[in-house]
Amino acid sequence: MNLLIKNARVIDSLQDFNGDIYIENGLIKEVGLNLNKEDIETIDVKGSVVMPSFIDTHAHFREPGLTYKEDIETGSRAALRGGYTGVCLMANTQPICSSKEVLEKVREREKELKLVDLHQCVSVTKGFNGKDISHLDNFIDDKRLKAISDDGVGVMDSEIMYSAMLKAKEHGWVIMSHAEDKGFSEFDMRIAENIMTLRDLYLAKETGARLHMCHVSTKEAIEYIRDAKKSFSNITCEVTPHHICLTKDINDYRVNPPIREKEDVNEVIKAIKDGVVDCIGTDHAPHTKEDKEKGSPGMVGLETAFPICYTSLVKSGEITLNKLSEIMSRNGAKILGMNKGIISPGMDGDLVILDLDKKIVINSEDFHSKAKNTPFEGMEFYGEVQMTIKSGRILYKK
Repeated sequence: MNLLIKNARVIDSLQDFNGDIYIENGLIKEVGLNLNKEDIETIDVKGSVVMPSFIDTHAHFREPGLTYKEDIETGSRAALRGGYTGVCLMANTQPICSSKEVLEKVREREKELKLVDLHQCVSVTKGFNGKDISHLDNFIDDKRLKAISDDGVGVMDSEIMYSAMLKAKEHGWVIMSHAEDKGFSEFDMRIAENIMTLRDLYLAKETGARLHMCHVSTKEAIEYIRDAKKSFSNITCEVTPHHICLTKDINDYRVNPPIREKEDVNEVIKAIKDGVVDCIGTDHAPHTKEDKEKGSPGMVGLETAFPICYTSLVKSGEITLNKLSEIMSRNGAKILGMNKGIISPGMDGDLVILDLDKKIVINSEDFHSKAKNTPFEGMEFYGEVQMTIKSGRILYKK
């Protein structure tokens, strides 16, 4: 729980300097130059970058019910290998996380494993039925609950979504939107995303609820969010590494929302640069080879997110490393109410040590996730996670 890190290049959203970090009882105690402590575990990381650990606003660990794809332990170990110590889990488990029983199962496993901090979403509608939000009354005294979402299916009924937003506003929950109008899904996924984005932004304006738009992928949806943020401040949004890095003409891997056109990618990157995009959500979606062959959409993302984002955004000259820390650590922690995301006294001692010059080749056989479904197999990127520290404990080391 006590750890001294020496000779680091310390980078977060606000600072970039060479120095030391001392973690005591799981929290950052001191940050400065020439720190020395007796009888404390000390690691010298000269030549490496130390950043706040990453926070994922969007992932699927498949437990309970679908543990042949992933479970909380393998998902957590994949997170640590990717530099993450905080993850928000979606509700599409089996059974759907609409009950205290399912929620507590996840929390018990989190407590038992002591690996990463998890925020488990509760479903917006009971069992994803799209009609009933009465179960939410069972969670009004749950101080740990941060977000609700029907990610994977979305909420088609506008009146239900309006009522859910009012309840979320009342209890301080973030409502996470999977923007897809199913009426258009079969023939135009662009329209499907755009129409639902407009609806949810309008309802958030009317209700004042905190709305988080998940995996935004079209240039039009980005523009709608840009305009909305000029008028009201209760909107946040995420984009995925694959919607930053891939284009439809190069790799049309099946994921929902789909891989988009080059002009969409350009608009996503522009929105990252000017602050419209708040954070990176991996949408880590583990599937077996058989399920992918049957058409299941999604890819694993926790173990590849940093090198993809670093190479595509920082090494390419689009943004600074400080900005990358903002969207991979600080903002996600703020949205989820986590005491993480910056390197400052009083914050959780959650850090990631990186070799930015290391060229890596994606090999899914090295994944700590059970799943290997990635379109990045064999691709080269820069930036390797050397170590992940949680509360002063080294939980991953290459």
